[in-house]
Amino acid sequence: MSRQTRVAGSVAVAAMLATALFGAETSGAFAQDRSPGLFEEILADGPLEVEGDDTGSPPTVFTEDEVVQPVPGLIEETQVAENGSAEDETFASLADLVAATSDGKALSKDMNCLAGAIYFESKGEPLEGQLAVGRVIVNRAASPRFPSSYCGVVYQRSQFSFVRGGRMPAINKASRAWHRAKAIARIAAEGAWDSPAKGALFFHARYVSPGWRLQRIAQVNNHIFYR
Repeated sequence: MSRQTRVAGSVAVAAMLATALFGAETSGAFAQDRSPGLFEEILADGPLEVEGDDTGSPPTVFTEDEVVQPVPGLIEETQVAENGSAEDETFASLADLVAATSDGKALSKDMNCLAGAIYFESKGEPLEGQLAVGRVIVNRAASPRFPSSYCGVVYQRSQFSFVRGGRMPAINKASRAWHRAKAIARIAAEGAWDSPAKGALFFHARYVSPGWRLQRIAQVNNHIFYR
């Protein structure tokens, strides 16, 4: 008997068996109870090849190798795990980070207090100086020595000279300085960039001498910072 005849007969037997088993049960019994060894015998001599039809289509080849189809999304998840989040970025400078920080989202009351203090205390300072001022407020809110909210810190009596009668002056919210202050506030609150006056809780302008008996940490442009 030729190989082609044997192959055709084997395929026919397999088809009849599959039809009978599927007709008996449709709840997964075929996957569990198929006759052992049938398909292994058919494939014992290697891959099974069925001749192509008259249209010139290539022959179909059956193998016993397991076919595994990738789960949708698995490749993308693997790439994220290997390469890091797509949102992770390294910025060359604080200016680059400020430019990439969106200020379109409305600020909460507390964040408005933080941004307002940065605006009034340091809008004329370089970005590093503005960040240092912002981090003083963040550090105070985290310290048991001060109020626990940004607004509580900013409006604490006799702490910030721009606060008059328990109120903050009007802000020019169309100004570039305000947009920068909002970005710096987000960066300061999130700790997204190291402050040049790390851990500072106090600061004053360099042209005054309050005589504080505190640890001096750094001077950033026109402000001197202490802990």
